[in-house]
Amino acid sequence: MSQLPKIILVHGNGGATAEGCWFPWVAHMLREMGFEVISPTMPDNVEAKAAIWLLYLREVCGADEQTIIVGHSSGAVAALRLAETTRILGSILVAPCYTDLGMESEALSGYYDHPWNWQAIKQNQHFIVQLASQDDPFIPVREARFIHEQLDSEYHEFTDREHFGWPTDIKELPEVIEIVRRYTTR
Repeated sequence: MSQLPKIILVHGNGGATAEGCWFPWVAHMLREMGFEVISPTMPDNVEAKAAIWLLYLREVCGADEQTIIVGHSSGAVAALRLAETTRILGSILVAPCYTDLGMESEALSGYYDHPWNWQAIKQNQHFIVQLASQDDPFIPVREARFIHEQLDSEYHEFTDREHFGWPTDIKELPEVIEIVRRYTTR
C-alpha cells in the first residue's frame, strides 16, 4: 500500500463521545504510526440517527475507498450501513448488532428499518474484522455471530470484554492497532 489510509473512529450512541473509553488511546497510537485519524464526537450522539450519521461520515469525514472505519456498537452498525452504499477500504466492527434488540431507542435510529444488503457490504470493502464478547451486557453475542456468518468476516470472540468500554472502562484496545497494522502493511 503506497499511501496510508485514513481511519475514522465512530463511537456508539447514548451520549458516547470521542473522548470515551479506548478512543483517545487508539487515535493516539494510530497517529503515532503515521495515519490520518478522524475521531469526532458524532452529531446526534444520543440517538445516533442513521440519516445524520451516514451523511456525516460521507460528507464531513470524507469516508471513501481509502478509509478504514473503526466502529463501536452503534458506530459499528453505522459502518455496516455505510458500506452498503459506499466503497471503503475496510471496517473493524467492535460489538456490532444487526437488530434493534427490541429497544425503542435503537429502533428510532433508523438503522433497522430495511433489510441488510450483506452482499453489498462485503463487496464494498476489502476486509471486515469483528470483535465481540460473550459477556456483553447490551448486545447478545449471537448478533455478532450472525453478522460474521453473513459476511464471512475475520472474527474474534472474547469471554471477558463486556461491551468493550461499558460498564468496564477499557482505556486501551490493542487489537485494533494490530488489525490496522496487518491490513495496511501487506
